[in-house]
Amino acid sequence: QVQLVESGGGLVQAGGSLRLSCAASRSISSIDAMGWYRQAPGKQRELVATVRQGGGTNYADSVKGRFTISRDNAKNTVYLQMNSLKPEDTAVYYCKARSLVGGLYDYWGQGTQVTVSS
Repeated sequence: QVQLVESGGGLVQAGGSLRLSCAASRSISSIDAMGWYRQAPGKQRELVATVRQGGGTNYADSVKGRFTISRDNAKNTVYLQMNSLKPEDTAVYYCKARSLVGGLYDYWGQGTQVTVSS
């Protein structure tokens, strides 16, 4: 089991930046992949970015070049640096951890609201 707590969301103007953090309740060194997802009102939850244990990253086309995901295993924390924010980035952002130890387990945080005004 691992609990995830997101923070760093808020209201920002278009073109601005925010940094989201996802703190895990235990070591993430054995977690295969950590990721950020988002869900806008009336839309399905979608992938934003993932980072593997070895450091490999993957981004949605809509955020490439603007967002950067990183993980700090020593602090049990994953970050999402969001630059050049657009109104269409407005959503609730969720952190997810995928563990492959003893089976495949996905753990989700409670989400943090990001609102980008035009």
